[in-house]
Amino acid sequence: MADPIHQFVIQPLIPFHVNGLDVDLSFTNSALWMVIGAVTSATLLSVAIRKQALVPDRLQAFAEMLYEFVAGMVRDNIGSHGRQYFPMIFTLFIVVLMGNVLGLLPYSFTYTSHIIVTGALAAMVFITVLIFGFMNHGLRFLSLFAPPGVPLPLQFLIVPLELVSFMVRPFTLALRLFANMMAGHLMLKVFAGFSTMMLGLGVGGVLAGMVPMVFNVALLTLELLVALLQAYIFAILSCIYLKDTVDLHH
Repeated sequence: MADPIHQFVIQPLIPFHVNGLDVDLSFTNSALWMVIGAVTSATLLSVAIRKQALVPDRLQAFAEMLYEFVAGMVRDNIGSHGRQYFPMIFTLFIVVLMGNVLGLLPYSFTYTSHIIVTGALAAMVFITVLIFGFMNHGLRFLSLFAPPGVPLPLQFLIVPLELVSFMVRPFTLALRLFANMMAGHLMLKVFAGFSTMMLGLGVGGVLAGMVPMVFNVALLTLELLVALLQAYIFAILSCIYLKDTVDLHH
């Protein structure tokens, strides 16, 4: 059976090392699929809105539906003042969605199955919350960790809990996406390996191999649903975290 972990190995396609420094800037399979995701999404959206027809065709209707979906997510979770974050949330949603969906193609690479990628996206959200939180509220932003109406003796318990809860946000955001993508692809690879292994056992093996193949088709459908759901969860949690920069106590 093929190694199910091999699909997550980052391999250099165009090696590039800085002379005299221990720095590896090679163009990898992960970077390649990030470029493919960026080019594919940019091309599809550009072509979709090129005509700007009053009666949209299917592609334009899909692009408008995607726009309204993310805009509604921002509006419902951040409020009217959260429109400034729409470009960021829309970009995050598309980046995660393309990474999840493209990773289901044969011989592709799921860049969202690596913690370094999901961690970088989560860190960007966390840093944005800190920067705009202090820009909009100044030192009052620290009152986020001391909810109003809580008696002073309880503040000694609540403040550390709120601080820890705030600090673990980027870790939970990154781990949730990374773990779901890795676990799903591992299961797909394992069941596919069972089917391949059974084919070498003759006619009986072919028939037996159909069982894990059926499970793999069902898992592939489920994984597509998970891919869409995880992109939505990542975007909506980012909206919830960014709401702290607009409304401290909500």
